[in-house]
Amino acid sequence: MWFLLALLSALFAALTSILAKVGIDGVSSHLATAIRTGVVLLLAWGMVFLTDGQSGLSEISRKSWIFLILSGLATGASWLCYYRALQLGNVSKVAAVDKCSILMTLVLAFLLLREPFTAKSLAGALLIAAGTLVMVL
Repeated sequence: MWFLLALLSALFAALTSILAKVGIDGVSSHLATAIRTGVVLLLAWGMVFLTDGQSGLSEISRKSWIFLILSGLATGASWLCYYRALQLGNVSKVAAVDKCSILMTLVLAFLLLREPFTAKSLAGALLIAAGTLVMVL
């Protein structure tokens, strides 16, 4: 099930890039990000209430609050940079460079979470890096 959801995530991320590139024409990148964020906020809270997930709000630990807030700040910074990059560059190149987040995630997961980094991980990372260079150059 996780694989299907991950594929759907990739599909929606691809649509996000295409739709954003068309929608951002003549719009401030910061305003476009705010509009997108507002829609995401409504969708996320709608799902919380639809699934009765709000009951767990009071049970969230201080540590979880801190890291979820930091994650939200990182997401916001990513989106602001992404939308400005989309405004300035070709969507195919911006999206390719954005996917370098996979490489950064592998390194950070290894360094901070002590997740294993295998020969297969290294090979995949090198292929992603090479593919990104091919797309951008």
